[in-house]
Amino acid sequence: MKSIASILVSNFRKWGIGHVFGVPGRPLASLIMELDKQDINFILNKHESGAGYAAAGYSLINRRIGIAIGTSGPGGTNLLTSAGQAKAYHVPVLFITGQQPMHSAGKALGQDSTIFGTDLVKMFEPVTKFSARIERADQFQRYLQHALEKSYFGVKGPVHLSIPIDILDEEIEEFELDLPNNISQLISPRLDEFIDKLDIAKKSVILAGKGIHSSLAYEEVKSLAEMWSIPVMTTPGGKGTFIENHPLSLGALGLGGTEKSSEYINQNIDLLIVIGSKLSDMSLVGISKENYPKEVIQFDYDYTFIEKSLLAPTLPIIGDIKANLQAVLSKVEDRISNKYNLLVENYEFKDNVNDNRKYLSAANAMEIIRKELPDDSTIFGDDGSHSFYAIRYFRIRKPATFFFDDVFGAMGHAIGYSIGAQLSNHNSRIICLTGDGCTFMHGTEISTAANYNIPVTFIVINNGRLDMPEKAMLKLFGKEVGTTYNVPLDVKKFGESLGVKSYKCHNESTLIEALEISNLHNETIIIEVVVDPGEIPPTMKRG
Repeated sequence: MKSIASILVSNFRKWGIGHVFGVPGRPLASLIMELDKQDINFILNKHESGAGYAAAGYSLINRRIGIAIGTSGPGGTNLLTSAGQAKAYHVPVLFITGQQPMHSAGKALGQDSTIFGTDLVKMFEPVTKFSARIERADQFQRYLQHALEKSYFGVKGPVHLSIPIDILDEEIEEFELDLPNNISQLISPRLDEFIDKLDIAKKSVILAGKGIHSSLAYEEVKSLAEMWSIPVMTTPGGKGTFIENHPLSLGALGLGGTEKSSEYINQNIDLLIVIGSKLSDMSLVGISKENYPKEVIQFDYDYTFIEKSLLAPTLPIIGDIKANLQAVLSKVEDRISNKYNLLVENYEFKDNVNDNRKYLSAANAMEIIRKELPDDSTIFGDDGSHSFYAIRYFRIRKPATFFFDDVFGAMGHAIGYSIGAQLSNHNSRIICLTGDGCTFMHGTEISTAANYNIPVTFIVINNGRLDMPEKAMLKLFGKEVGTTYNVPLDVKKFGESLGVKSYKCHNESTLIEALEISNLHNETIIIEVVVDPGEIPPTMKRG
């Protein structure tokens, strides 16, 4: 017989988990002590949402479930935003929240997480695939198994268990569970129709979305494009799924998209092949009824977002993207696949550098960062205009080296994701691209990286304002309200106060020098890039 806390941690070890993220609280004490006893690193975050972000980044790169823990009441509510972000990324994360003892339920309790206080189980339901409270020790194994299955089967995602302190300490028979193997790789029966449409299409294009990251279908998408000589554009969230030095690459479409993609989508497309995208408003910037493709083929795991945003005749290919593309390629394997026509000129992005000597332009900064970073550097883009500059100007040279969310879009999430990602793979080169607004929100998590000597490079684009809402207000109303920081963030001083080596860059030479130092990759580093506050970001096309 062992305590539930002990059994839970033993299963973490079995699953190959080396790090658990969270903030302590009394209901979690026995769980945290078990982590220490069984040699699993507990990472003390500065805020529970930072813990949830780090657990998601850990899962995304490690391909194992991430674990984030928060105490009852406000500890749990602080995790909610990170659960919503994990759901948007389709990453398996187990959120565990503490609770006061079950035998005290119904009494007036501090930080109560039951229906008599802050009902965390109900709160987590919309932002997870499964949320439950374990009210008896004999439920624990079944509920844990349910949570794992929900997290892994179908579209992956986060789950939540609320475990009272007395249940954690109760002893039951020891057991082990395996992480589920998502073997339900549904193959569509309509692949022959898909192939026929590819064969007769006169002007087709692939729109590659974030789902390609989830299914690891990078090579299959590349082979599909080359087999039929189909140009490829990515959604903002699909950035990093297709290399942009490939002759068939058009760069990104949508918010922050390239001129080449915008031009191409207006050339009477008869077949748009959407792979792994919900087609959010950020992805469809530049597409309207005037330039709708004649037909759409959409690869997705379910029907939820098919023919909702893009009202064109659509052939759905439902199931696992990688498995379906492999099946398509196997059907045409007798065709010559390495002699595709170069339909697209290799496009060189044009920057919008101005003559203002006081500031770098953000566009120029992205080109410098791209030039100086190794090709295998993995970028986590935070939500703000800084990432849309990267979507437009930072060219991808290896797949799976850029991650950005264009659905939920929590500011500051990339800071935590980068920390978890670096811990999951010590040999990786993780870069967090964030802004001053995001750093105001979750910049204290950089201290977590410093505390544990996690060598993430945080590049902070600083223009003293919330750039996207400011420029949108100016465009729509001729003035801005509440978007400028009267006392702007001094990122270098802030970083130094956290014990982090920090650099402030106003020009190309200082930025190059800082990037060269960061490439040594042996400590946490902040690179503040002070950019022109008047520069117009590549985000102004959305209505």
